[in-house]
Parts: sequence; structure tokens; C-alpha cells
Amino acid sequence: MNLFDIRGKLSKSQRLILGLIGSIIMLLLWWALAEMKSVQKPIIEGYNTQLPSSINADEATQALRDSLILADSLAYANATEFEKIYPSIPPPHHVVQAFPSLIKKDELFSNTLQSIWLNVRGYFWAIMISIIVGFVIGLVPLFRGLFAGQVDALRFLPLTALVGLFTAWFGIDDGMKIAFLAFGIIIFLLPVVVQRIDEVKDVYLKTVFTLGATDWQTIKTVYIPSVMSRLMDDIRVITAISWTYIIIAELLNRQGGIGSLIYIKARQGQMEKVFAMLIVIILIGFLQDKLFLFFDRKLFPHKYRKTHVAGIVESQYGIMVILILVALALILTSLFSGLAGSMNLVMIIATIAGILMIFYGEFKLFSADKES
Repeated sequence: MNLFDIRGKLSKSQRLILGLIGSIIMLLLWWALAEMKSVQKPIIEGYNTQLPSSINADEATQALRDSLILADSLAYANATEFEKIYPSIPPPHHVVQAFPSLIKKDELFSNTLQSIWLNVRGYFWAIMISIIVGFVIGLVPLFRGLFAGQVDALRFLPLTALVGLFTAWFGIDDGMKIAFLAFGIIIFLLPVVVQRIDEVKDVYLKTVFTLGATDWQTIKTVYIPSVMSRLMDDIRVITAISWTYIIIAELLNRQGGIGSLIYIKARQGQMEKVFAMLIVIILIGFLQDKLFLFFDRKLFPHKYRKTHVAGIVESQYGIMVILILVALALILTSLFSGLAGSMNLVMIIATIAGILMIFYGEFKLFSADKES
């Protein structure tokens, strides 16, 4: 295939080779920018990092300060040895070398897990509220007339300007961060739910009407499957936006989390650690996207397969067990804080059970594909 064909499709080998070449090019550009922004720092022995205070200083103290500054200036001017430093863009190998210190000294794993857990809770409330409210507005003309305009207008709110309001309403603890994150997702996801309802094809609605379906049957058999299968793609896209709001939320009350850690290291000038944590966020986002894609393939197989295959049902049951029980645990812990410990145990057990069911379904699916 000609690599310059309009909308041409690449083979697997071409995608692999071009992907590797592209990665090498990006690393070379990164290294080149780091070298361009590097500076030569003179190596000076006896350099005074702490000068006497100039506040209310007498003449002797001020004279000592002036002499120290003059000595340092002369030392800078006469320096013969220099070392290269990267104050703004660290080279790739410096970023890689920063990971051990991040893991041991800065507790990268625990801070990252704290941000992921914050993301999960905010995402859960945002999706649940958006789906419920979106279906009400999209399906009932009364509520569409009352609130459709306001829902569309919410998209123009500058979220960073609302930080003060959320702090006043919810305090500065995790409750505020979850509410801020959920609201940031809702204002984008809610109008999309209404739009997906409008995009349901009339042929399906006319078919169930001809069969004598009730309003609830129409919602259950047409609207919910059609909207949710399309909405999964929108949820995958908004995943990237959620990490932006997590960083903003964690800056307000720096009690852990990767966003708080990035802010601290940036203020300390440890740019190699900042870049390392940005790479961690990119990897997490990539894995999240693949997880949503996996859920999409199993919950809505008609988008990817033309025939029913053994193992799909088991995988669907496993995913639904995880989603339903985790959702139930999150709702109960928000209503009854004393249940947090037992609900965490329920979520762990549900996750293990669901994963076992998914593995069983994937094994059946693999066997069926192998036989065919």
C-alpha cells in the first residue's frame, strides 16, 4: 500500500515499524529541546547559599553581605569548571533516573493510587448522574423544555473559576475534590447523553411500536442499548479530561495524590520528577482507555462481531458483577461512612469474582475463535 494514499490502511507490520520510528523521532526531538534549553552552571567552591539578612541590618552586617556578594560575583566571573544543567526540560535519561527516587522517597505508588481512587469515585458519580438526568431530559418533553437550554449553557462554565465555590460548599477534603471532578465531567457528558438519545434511529422505534411495546419496553429494548453503546465511546474520550480536573483539585489541599506531588516538585525545580509523573499519568490514561475499550467490546459485542460467540455472556456477567457491586459500595459508603471498611472488602471480593468470570469467558471465547 502507498503510505500517502488518502485514508489508506496500514498493515500490522507497517503500523509496528512506523510506530517505532515515530517514537524514536519524538525521543530525539525531546533530547534536542532539552539540549537547547540547557545552561552551563559554574562550579564554585565555598559559594554562599545563605547570606546574612538585610532586614534591620547594621552597617557591619551590610558590609559583610556586600563583600560576600562581591566575592561570589568574582568567583562566577573567574570560574573555570562548568556543569551542564537542565532547568526547564530534562533529557529522557534524567527522567528515567528519577523514578527510583520518586518510588522510594516520594511514595509514587501510594500517591498515584490515591489519585486513581479519587478518579474512580468522581467518574462514578458523574456517569450515574449524567445518565439518569440525561435520559429524563432527553425522553420527557416537559423536562427537555425546562432544562435543555441550561444543560447546554453549562458547557461554557470556566471550571477553574468555580474552585472557590466548591471549596466554600464542600470544604477542602476529598468530598470537595470528588464533587469538583464529577461536576467537571457532568457538564460535558450530560449534553452528550441527550444528543445520543436524539440520534436513536426511527426504524427501531417504529419496529417496537408496531410490536405493541409499552414506553418502558421501548426505553429498555431500544433507547438504553442504543444510547449506552454509543456513550461508551464518549466516556473513553472524557477520561482524558478527568485527569486535568484531578490535578486542579489536588492543588487546593495538598494531602497526597500525584497532582499535589507534581506541584511540589515543580516548585522545587525538580523537573525530571515532574516529567516522570506526567509519563505515569499518560500510562494510566492509556490503560484506562484500554479498559473502557475492553468493556465496550464485551458489553456491546454487536459493534465488533456479526454473530454471537460463546464466552461473551460470561464476560458480560463478570463485568456487570464488578460494576454493580462497586457502584453499590460507593453509594452505601457515601450514605453511611461507618460501612467503609466492610464495603471495601465487598468491592475486593466482587472484583476478584468478576475477574474470574471474565477469565472464564475469555477462555471460552479464545477456544471458540481457535476452533473457527
